Amino acid sequence: MSTVLIVDDEANIRELVSVYLQSAGFTIECAADGPAAVKRFREVGPDLVVLDIMLPGMTGAEVCKAIRVESSVPILMLTAKDTDADKVALLEGGADDYVVKPFSPPELVARVRALLRRAGEGHGSAGTPAAEPAAVRVGGLAIDPATREVTVDDAPIALTAREFDILLAMARRPGVVLSRDQLLEAAVGYADFAEARGVDVHIRHIREKLRDDAAAPRFLETVRGVGYRVRKDAP
Repeated sequence: MSTVLIVDDEANIRELVSVYLQSAGFTIECAADGPAAVKRFREVGPDLVVLDIMLPGMTGAEVCKAIRVESSVPILMLTAKDTDADKVALLEGGADDYVVKPFSPPELVARVRALLRRAGEGHGSAGTPAAEPAAVRVGGLAIDPATREVTVDDAPIALTAREFDILLAMARRPGVVLSRDQLLEAAVGYADFAEARGVDVHIRHIREKLRDDAAAPRFLETVRGVGYRVRKDAP
């Protein structure tokens, strides 16, 4: 059973989200402000964090940043801001997904499930274990879907759940250009969770972590107007 940490300074929001997630089979932990959220995260080690952007003590963005220093656990942001710049800023700050207030509780549960499924912590209904997915290697880039570990020249690379899934989708089809919608579909199971610019943010983060120069890429190539691909001949 996966544990979800809910962080919101509004008691009614915490209660609403708790009720729906508990009904869906999740164990719930809560915090009402930024410092308490970081403390509770370290104590509990949740599988996912539902994090409001507006918090006392520390902002949600600051909490997200603090968590990202320690963990790649999926983070779903709750926000009242819905401009393109606001959404991109959330992804830039390390969030995996976001829901704009007022939100539909069933949609929030679906997004939590999707994030956990992609992170390997989902609640599948199948009665038999899935076959262990094959590891992928393209040049010096190695990806193990079973352990969700990434290495470059045998050095470990820490990616968020969303970044891992986007990179894996490309690495499984080296040389094939994937559109932003295809990458979103691979990462969360549906392609309308965010604008296309959100994929660009994740790609930029992946490049930074792989130390991949966009001007002379070793692994990730941009095909202007189409999408992205992992080089088939990556060294």
